[in-house]
Amino acid sequence: MAVPEDLAAPRHQDARNPVLPGFHPDPSVCRVGEDYYLVTSSFEYFPGLPLHHSRDLVHWRPIGHAVDRPEQLALDGVRASGGLYAASLHHARGRFHLVCTLVDGPRQDGTFLLTADDPAGRWSDPVWLPEAPGFDPSLFFDEDGSAHLLGTRQTDADGRTEIWLRGIDLDRGVLTGEEHVLFRGALVGARWAEGPHLYRHEGHYVLVVAEGGTEHDHAVTVARSRHLAGPYENNPRNPVLTHRHLGLDHPVTGAGHADLVRTPTGDWYAVLLASRPYGGGGHANLGRETFVARVVWEDGWPVVNPGSGRLEERTRIALPPHPWPEPDSVDHFDAAVLGPRWSMLRTPRTAFHSLRERPGHLRLRPRPQTLAECATPAFVGRRQQHADFTAEAALDFRPAAPGEQAGLVAYYDPDHHVRLLVDHDGAAGRVARLTVRDGGRDTVRTELPLPAGPLVLGVSARGQRYAFRCGPAGGPAAELGAVDGRILSSRHAGGFTGSHVGLYATSPHPTDACADFDWFRYTGP
Repeated sequence: MAVPEDLAAPRHQDARNPVLPGFHPDPSVCRVGEDYYLVTSSFEYFPGLPLHHSRDLVHWRPIGHAVDRPEQLALDGVRASGGLYAASLHHARGRFHLVCTLVDGPRQDGTFLLTADDPAGRWSDPVWLPEAPGFDPSLFFDEDGSAHLLGTRQTDADGRTEIWLRGIDLDRGVLTGEEHVLFRGALVGARWAEGPHLYRHEGHYVLVVAEGGTEHDHAVTVARSRHLAGPYENNPRNPVLTHRHLGLDHPVTGAGHADLVRTPTGDWYAVLLASRPYGGGGHANLGRETFVARVVWEDGWPVVNPGSGRLEERTRIALPPHPWPEPDSVDHFDAAVLGPRWSMLRTPRTAFHSLRERPGHLRLRPRPQTLAECATPAFVGRRQQHADFTAEAALDFRPAAPGEQAGLVAYYDPDHHVRLLVDHDGAAGRVARLTVRDGGRDTVRTELPLPAGPLVLGVSARGQRYAFRCGPAGGPAAELGAVDGRILSSRHAGGFTGSHVGLYATSPHPTDACADFDWFRYTGP
């Protein structure tokens, strides 16, 4: 007897964590019907606040960015790991609402609100909320239809904070009513209680908070109250999730900053960040990544991944699979615009790239701004998403004078990156030069004379060993040497982002030389 199609279809699947590998920190999720939408932090990168869409909490596809127009806000000159911090995404009253904090913005900073009818479409210009102090804002829509804004305010120089709440008039973009302080952290002497999210469950207001700082001591803690304004009762089982007791050598560290979501059938899950260090010493080049975990409720409190109490490599999700087409590992630059996986540094005020001037190529016009500055160089990059990966690019570049450079880079911040660039070397013609920048100091590792014609540049990482090579297109590649990749991690360099690999061009003087990239390939294991 034939099995009806609806009964034969699988009703669950295993998510392989992280569900968003690479630099995707501070996830916030909301559900609309059977669709799930997620936003993550982007700091100094543009476009800002990447958005993803899923039908099953397992397979996520990029759908755009909430900040994708230079006129929305200014990231010009913002410091490394400044810019757009943790956002919170909500759907209510038929619209999407996103609140975020711009930290150390050059023209304006603080908390702002964006709205959209379609998260994959055009988001509004920011509505600034100058009365909202601190960072990590979040919206809460109560059952009576009222809207409220939560946030985090630092109260001393040692990282002590408090979670506050006020009403918000979304139509006028102003805070209303009295401020209420809800929580100051679960533990005695708690540091960095932040990233609040508020939910209703079984007659309680349930407050979920990140605590301990976003490194090894990170944790998820919970409090609840019968009344919106409190007082909030500390969960006696706090923290409900942490990996800090598992040791520095555990393969997943820094778990925290959770946001909960309920499926149409009543199951609960959490999305949260964690890091995967590798190569010894806690170096997590991929940055903070997005993981998913199961949540059940016991005695009115959330329990994360019951039975283990930690993030798992595979997590059972009680939703039917809904995969998206796999993205091509090669970008042939034949689309009208760059895809959503590409990023730039800070706000581009002038166009430095083109996909039309030479069809089928990404053209970069060299700029005087360099990767060593808190500026907007001619750089487009994508997140490193695997400890073992290969990235290659085909480059046609004819520099006319020394200093005109273009090529492939592995980038963490202005003081920590690796550049494999083609340069003019006077009478010798072109050379490939491998330069390591660590702690703000450049060291030239290798120089290689190059023949005329198009080139292929590449880097292959096996753990923390990044091996760079260069050669003529269609010919053998010469190895230029291996670099210790630990310089590309927050453990070494500080900050909150993750390693990128990308394409770059610079010149200290005006030039007609353009860097034309025919294709770029990124592959994992």
